[in-house]
Amino acid sequence: MQKFVGMGVALVTPFTEDLQVDYAALRKLVSYNIDNGTDYLVINGTTAESATITAEEKEQIIAVIAEENNGRLPLVLGVGGNNTQQVVAELKRLDLSAIDGILSVAPYYSKPTQEGFYQHFKAVSEASPKPVIVYNVPGRTAKNMEPQTTLRLAADFDNIVGVKEAGNNQQQYYALLKDAPEDFLIISGDDDLALGAVLGGGAGVISVIGQGFPKEFSTMIRLGREGKNKEAFELHYRLMDIVSMIFEENNPAGIKSVLKHLDITTDKVRLPLVPATEELQARIGAFVKAF
Repeated sequence: MQKFVGMGVALVTPFTEDLQVDYAALRKLVSYNIDNGTDYLVINGTTAESATITAEEKEQIIAVIAEENNGRLPLVLGVGGNNTQQVVAELKRLDLSAIDGILSVAPYYSKPTQEGFYQHFKAVSEASPKPVIVYNVPGRTAKNMEPQTTLRLAADFDNIVGVKEAGNNQQQYYALLKDAPEDFLIISGDDDLALGAVLGGGAGVISVIGQGFPKEFSTMIRLGREGKNKEAFELHYRLMDIVSMIFEENNPAGIKSVLKHLDITTDKVRLPLVPATEELQARIGAFVKAF
């Protein structure tokens, strides 16, 4: 699955001042990333505020991104939730003709057992006509999917091709990298740990900050995959402060502030999220201007 190697970006959903989806800004964001080295695009993931996007908006977002992309980069679609039947139904209902892969988040809030995770993703695998990347993010779901469960899924289902691992735990990355099948992709979901994961043998990252600084972040990942540690870490250190800043309050308020200062979209988010505070916005703006 070479199409999911390198830097993918978890695209935000741009909003107008009155919180409508801003499709012109979305096109601008897609083109900015294509032109600056992003390897693939992730649509309607959790960073896209998928919890507050309507079904109609989701379908329009897919159509607009697919049209703007025009086959230039692989497209990965976020389809996940804590109602397994609903996730399966969505996979069967959606037109996935323009989509190359599915990113499916581990069930949140319900706190399933490891067997529950396994059975959920078994159902997703059987319903999906596209390759599946499972997504472990215990800081948001409230339950960690253990490496043994991820590796069991990798062994049992041919179309589960990778994991976006966002446990913010370097040892968990190493446990996966040590025992994963050779063709199974270990993809970082932690921008701050991405370079370390890649240097350990990871396939790359699905990044939030990458959509703001696609040239630099994708170059860092490429250098890491080539084993050029010194050059890669120079970029890591340049971006380290902004990576911390964008997650200080909530995601995607931080990255939307970055994109506002880059004149790509507004900083608007839908409730229950609120925009970054003035103090954080000022620091982000100063970083972007200096960078």
